[in-house]
Amino acid sequence: MVRRPRANVKNSTAGAAPLRTLPRMATCGSCGGANPDGFRFCGSCGSPLPMGATGAARETRKTVTILFSDVTGSTAMGERLDPESMRRILGRTFAAAREILERHGGTVEKFIGDAVMAVFGVPTIHEDDALRAVRAAAELNEALEAINADMLRDHGVRIGMRTGVNTGEVVAGDPSAGESFVTGDAVNVAARLEQAAQPGEIMLGEGTYRLVRDAVEVDAPIELELKGKSALVRAFRLQRVDPDAPAHLRRLDAPLVGRVRELRLLAQAFERVQSDSACQLFTVLGTAGVGKSRLIAAFLEQEAGDALVLRGRCLPYGQNITFWPIGEIVRAAAGIHADDDTDGARTRLRALLDDDPEADLVAERIGQAIGLEEVDAPVEETFWAIRRLFETLARDRTLVVVIDDLHWAAPTLLDLIEHATDWIRESPILLLTMGRPEFLDSRPAWGGGKLNATTILLEPLSEIEAEELVAQLVGETGLDVRLRRRISDAAEGNPLFVEELVAMLVDDGVLRDEGGKWVVAGDLSGVAVPPTIAALIAARLDRLGLGDRTVMERASVIGRVFWRAAVSELLDDTARAELAPRLADLVRRELIRPDRATGFFSDAFRFRHALIRDAAYEALSKEERAELHLRFADWLERTSVERLSEIEAIVGHHQEQAARL
Repeated sequence: MVRRPRANVKNSTAGAAPLRTLPRMATCGSCGGANPDGFRFCGSCGSPLPMGATGAARETRKTVTILFSDVTGSTAMGERLDPESMRRILGRTFAAAREILERHGGTVEKFIGDAVMAVFGVPTIHEDDALRAVRAAAELNEALEAINADMLRDHGVRIGMRTGVNTGEVVAGDPSAGESFVTGDAVNVAARLEQAAQPGEIMLGEGTYRLVRDAVEVDAPIELELKGKSALVRAFRLQRVDPDAPAHLRRLDAPLVGRVRELRLLAQAFERVQSDSACQLFTVLGTAGVGKSRLIAAFLEQEAGDALVLRGRCLPYGQNITFWPIGEIVRAAAGIHADDDTDGARTRLRALLDDDPEADLVAERIGQAIGLEEVDAPVEETFWAIRRLFETLARDRTLVVVIDDLHWAAPTLLDLIEHATDWIRESPILLLTMGRPEFLDSRPAWGGGKLNATTILLEPLSEIEAEELVAQLVGETGLDVRLRRRISDAAEGNPLFVEELVAMLVDDGVLRDEGGKWVVAGDLSGVAVPPTIAALIAARLDRLGLGDRTVMERASVIGRVFWRAAVSELLDDTARAELAPRLADLVRRELIRPDRATGFFSDAFRFRHALIRDAAYEALSKEERAELHLRFADWLERTSVERLSEIEAIVGHHQEQAARL
């Protein structure tokens, strides 16, 4: 019989301030804003709030990106200028900084003298928080140039700005309850990086650089001796950030593995488009990294070599993004280049529609939709014009329109796709869309009732297929079968995870090519999760409503496999009553799945991926983890009296975890 070390656990928190009881709040799944209990719609963005999403505000652990930016030269400027003039200049600078930071998704915590601090990832994590922060930092410098031009003209002075950007784990509190916004070493390092930068420079921490390296140009890494840090800190001086590039490109490529059935379905849809001269909507859903883009690329290469293929992608944030994918498609079809002026772009667009008797009106409406005209057109006319464009392009050969990241699409764009699917006749057009399963949260009836629409869910690779992918990535040099299996097991069938794990092992020198054979040159047991993967999973969980997230966190304390009854024990009365529909929702979202009765209880579930369980667990504060481990151990002892000898090890494990925490 294992006894719980109650006294030790209590003593480990002796002297700690009691947790403050906070008002119940509802978290908006769209913008992450907090809303008082009883609100049915978000007070920030107007989105409907999930029922039962309220819960006590609490501290959470999360990985965020912190930006510190400081105005330089203000002291010398203060000696020359009247205080009122100085106040106006700094006020204009900080107003521009706030607008830029918030537009990129940052939360401005405070202005301290001549400095501003912003956090990307609070209240809601985004998988591209690091890139948002770096782009915001670069835009701050550009905005300062315009301000300096006016200051030189009016006062004969100019100011500079130096910025530090760092990514790392913090504890995030609730400022409205008097708690610190974010606390952790990552905050201190960001401030020190800003102090180490010269006027006009942007200094990136290593964690940030790893997350944005494919979208930036930097100088060679430098080792900085920062105040308060015992070891040298590696940093990167930013030279340029690409405004359009994704934060992380697929760095390792390999032939498509598996996906035979999915390719067959795509080929059948394409065959119907060609044989019937009809429009088909085909949607591929799958979690991040499961291989949607790779599947589509293989299909286009194998089946659509003679078709006209045009691509667009939906953006997660920004201005004028409703028809952004259409703009990319139109520019590619018309040959509009980035350096074309507005008149030149209009001319190219009009030439694309020469065969249409209403070319002028169609071009005008499309131009208004993609920003070539300042006047907005009625939505119905915009839909009509874009449909006419697609039909015109499909007159001579089959048209394939690929739209990626459908989960970020504006509702108006989704309406356009469904409009085109319903109305296009006698034109061979395949509308090929890709998105994540959570897309169905906002569009549950997508494609429903349409005879010309197909939706498939892309599952992870099998164990054998994942091992084959590892073998493909390392090429002819080969890899020990045990190591190959270890990598494939860790990735659990997600091709992107496989690629990122192999790439990180190579980058970190753990895997080394010696004489044409890959050898292990480091300790594999200490290999961390690639930061790109951790960011993807954390962002996915952070977008859940508070109720669903609470269920995930409680389940994570139990383990990779958990039981409904055990999770129920760790919830309060209100959340316990909503457990069944929340579990069903998490299954539908591809975060958990029903599992065969495992161990001592029925009604078992399993996290879809070990990394999902880890991310949910790590979001809990250590104090909360300790309490939940003890509560689960208590429950296990009470409900398994007849099997105490069988569960001693499990109970002991959870007691030990509580004591350590």
